[in-house]
Amino acid sequence: MIPCSAPEHLARSLRTWRVLRRMKQRHAAELLGVSQATVSRWESGRQAPDPEEQAAIRCLLRAALDSAADRELARLVAQSRRPVHLICDLTHTLLALSPSRARNCRVPASELMGTSLWPHASEEIVEAEKRLAEFGWFEPAPPAVEGDTGENRSRELRILESRFRYVRFQLSDGSFVRMVETVAQRTGGAAGGAEGFCAEAAPGG
Repeated sequence: MIPCSAPEHLARSLRTWRVLRRMKQRHAAELLGVSQATVSRWESGRQAPDPEEQAAIRCLLRAALDSAADRELARLVAQSRRPVHLICDLTHTLLALSPSRARNCRVPASELMGTSLWPHASEEIVEAEKRLAEFGWFEPAPPAVEGDTGENRSRELRILESRFRYVRFQLSDGSFVRMVETVAQRTGGAAGGAEGFCAEAAPGG
């Protein structure tokens, strides 16, 4: 399961998604199989969703490329010359990838599209995921963040020792996606994910 060090951020994402869709708490509660009072407590911060409830929220808020602008973002990723891919920020579902990134796939890239890449994450990426909240990742205007990763053990998707960069975008339906770019290849051992993970400095900072 994808770690969530601050489950209240899931509740905040739920409220944003619900408001943009003009959905009442009662309807969201029905979709999630909980009471309206539970959704209210989540969104007010009086109660944190448990692991099973977190998984249900992630599934409900899974990003979809519904608008022309959303699909254009995916097209730009797919045409990029850089090793980059686009995933749902909550579920890590693959939405688009560049030809350079596709070369790291040990199966046809089409088999990975629409599936979660989380099972293929390296140890450093798992640790980095736990720290996203420290850098304001779930705030309205989060900074880009960078980190180092070692190789993974997946038979389907290869991750090399490298420096990666995350950028978060909000789609038209209120869901969030993450663009993941390899900014540098490394050899001889990558720095640990915890030590090498940091927010990108603001311009002029």
